[in-house]
Amino acid sequence: MNKKTEEFFRRMLHFLPSSEIAYKESIATYGEVLETVIVERIFMPEIIKLLSEEKNINLLDNIFKYFEELSNDEDAHLMNLFSVTVLEILGNDRSILGTARKYMGTKTIQLQIEADRDLGRQVPDFN
Repeated sequence: MNKKTEEFFRRMLHFLPSSEIAYKESIATYGEVLETVIVERIFMPEIIKLLSEEKNINLLDNIFKYFEELSNDEDAHLMNLFSVTVLEILGNDRSILGTARKYMGTKTIQLQIEADRDLGRQVPDFN
C-alpha cells in the first residue's frame, strides 16, 4: 500500500471511527490490508447509511470535500481504488447517488459519471 492510500485509509477511519474494529478484524482475517474489501465492505456501507439518513450533514460535507480532493489527485493507484469502489458503489442506487450528488464537487461528479459509463450504466440526469 502506498503512502497516498495509507492516508486515504487513515482519513476514512477518522471520518468513520465506528469502522475501526471491522477494519482491524479484516486485516487479522486476511493477514493484510485488502484495499477493495475494506472500502466495499466496511467504509461504503457506513457512507451509504449516512447518505440514506442524511442527518449528519457536516460529516457528509467533510467526507465529500475530501473525496473532491481525492478526485483531483494524480496518484493512479489511489484514483483506481476510489473509482472502482467508492464511485461505482455510489452509482449502484440512484436514490443514494442523487443524495450524494448534493455533496459532490465537480471533479467527483465527473469521475462518478465515468465510473458509470465504464460499467455500461445509463448515466442519469440529475439537473
